[in-house]
Amino acid sequence: MNQELQKSQVSEAKTLFSELEQYLSSRIIGQKALVHKILVALLADGHLLVEGAPGLAKTRAIKELSTVIQGDFQRIQFTPDLLPADLTGTEIYRPQDSSFSFQKGPLFHNLVLADEINRAPAKVQSALLEAMAERQISVGNNSFELPPLFLVMATQNPIEQEGTYPLPEAQLDRFLMHIEVGYPDNEAEAAILALNRREALKQSKPDINELSQEQLFKAREEVISIYMAKEVEEYLVQLVLATREPQKYDGNLANYIEFGASPRATIALDRCARANAWLDGRDYVTPGDVQSVLFDTLRHRIILSYQAEAEGINSNHIIEQLIQLVPAP
Repeated sequence: MNQELQKSQVSEAKTLFSELEQYLSSRIIGQKALVHKILVALLADGHLLVEGAPGLAKTRAIKELSTVIQGDFQRIQFTPDLLPADLTGTEIYRPQDSSFSFQKGPLFHNLVLADEINRAPAKVQSALLEAMAERQISVGNNSFELPPLFLVMATQNPIEQEGTYPLPEAQLDRFLMHIEVGYPDNEAEAAILALNRREALKQSKPDINELSQEQLFKAREEVISIYMAKEVEEYLVQLVLATREPQKYDGNLANYIEFGASPRATIALDRCARANAWLDGRDYVTPGDVQSVLFDTLRHRIILSYQAEAEGINSNHIIEQLIQLVPAP
């Protein structure tokens, strides 16, 4: 009886996320991979760094997600004059009783969009470190917990570099995934025009049930419980270790990698592979699931050498070689 109940709950959660993915794909046209990876990050309880040219629905994606998930949404536009307190909040003096009270900042929301995060200086970017890693914010001698559902989606433009500040490696490592977004194809471009006209006419949106936080947390429990064979787990670990000891696989590869991925990368790869398998309707993880999320979980965690940059080698090239060199089960 309990097994039948458990199966019905699993199928119900998967049905809800399947409907959610279909709805978001109808609202964020031409970016199915982005929609899928946002849901992977949501199920894996991690944060996203999305990189792409202007106008590719990066901001729209998180805004549309916020309309179908129970919780509040906050957009933060990062600029060079932003201060850390503009994100975390600050203590306000009350002259009535000569005391201080903490005024919460925009980070105290469920879904946070950090738009053009690389336009703010390092001291502002570092204000996100504790929030993203510890799910709390410390001000003075006090620490304030963030809500249980807390997801940061940061965006950055790879084209325009004037007036930008590169993200520190410590902060990059806090992002579960680094997603690169490309242009839509011809068919999707025409569908975007049709959607834009419907929105201009203020036609009603498709009906979809809002996903409650309780349903989301249950889905996360199912994801973390998915079966992963020891051979697949060992393959996952070896992929990460290969970034730290590339000389065991290829001498040229060792010349291109300055520092490999951290243990946080192993955890991210495990959680994302499980979420990918769950979204695909399977109760077990395959090597294909690991490979499908490998680029997004490793590309921002591999620090390249000067030789690699001089030869035009980027992280994607390194990961492609890792897939070829590390034997899959």
